[in-house]
Amino acid sequence: MKQLTIYTDGACSYNPGPGGCGIVLMYGEHRKELSFGYYNTTNNRMEMRAVIHAIDTLKEPCKVDLFTDSRYIVDAVNKEWVYRWRSNNWMRNKSDKALNVDLWELILLQFKQHKITLNWVKGHSSNSYNNRCDELARQASANPTLYDEGYDK
Repeated sequence: MKQLTIYTDGACSYNPGPGGCGIVLMYGEHRKELSFGYYNTTNNRMEMRAVIHAIDTLKEPCKVDLFTDSRYIVDAVNKEWVYRWRSNNWMRNKSDKALNVDLWELILLQFKQHKITLNWVKGHSSNSYNNRCDELARQASANPTLYDEGYDK
């Protein structure tokens, strides 16, 4: 399997509001940057969409070290909360529904196709790749071209 390193970030103005996601993919000496802007969304959805867009670019099963500043994503997967939510019919507990189920289902499908290791990186600090993703996400949010299908607020 090919080994890649991916950094992702999401940004949203007025949460909810216009949002964007930024991605830096690295394979050996190769580096690729991507960004996508959405008209109306939330910050968590942009963090999740960044992961989804990044993994969707892969043409074959890969080993991926993925870095994000989203505790929401890292903790939900690494602490296995999302698997519990799914087994409980997308309920976080007896009274609270899990949010962003449409995107969690896509992410979990990607985890079946690839060997993904999620890593948390502190946002807005000294990590140049995370900072670049933030810059790409903010630029994309200023020029949205996509609708966040599944966001209904």
